[in-house]
Amino acid sequence: MRLVEGSARIDDLDAFLGALTAIGEEMACTVQAFDARYVVDRAHLERALALADRAFERGENVARDRGVEVMLYAAGRRQIDRALTVGVSEGEGPVVVLVAADGESGDEAAAADAVGDLLDRPGTATDYDEALVCDYFDVDERELAATAGSLAAVVHERVALLDVRK
Repeated sequence: MRLVEGSARIDDLDAFLGALTAIGEEMACTVQAFDARYVVDRAHLERALALADRAFERGENVARDRGVEVMLYAAGRRQIDRALTVGVSEGEGPVVVLVAADGESGDEAAAADAVGDLLDRPGTATDYDEALVCDYFDVDERELAATAGSLAAVVHERVALLDVRK
């Protein structure tokens, strides 16, 4: 799995997503874009990908598309329309794009390079927005104080608990 981070000015969401889909199809990779303000760290998306793949292996997936299933796990939601919040939208903002080979023939490096060409400023890492993450994942100060871990650890738990809540 590779992550391509940067900022993007998305004037036409369908065209942007279509370009990502074309890259994925050409390079035999899943290519899924996220609003970087909701992604707490690399492990957040690594775990979402692993759980999505496991759901497909077990026939327990909700989405037909691997990228959408990854988004569901990353969002900690089983409803696609609610999970789309963590995806990209029209306008300018920070993005992180997950690129994962669909099998042995997938070319992650070439796909990641092609995705980078779509971004205005590829390679610029963005920290997540703590207030936005707390609101989206319904994490309050009491929960943060009660856990020994960080906000990222709480989000990782939400991702993992999605299987339990099916």
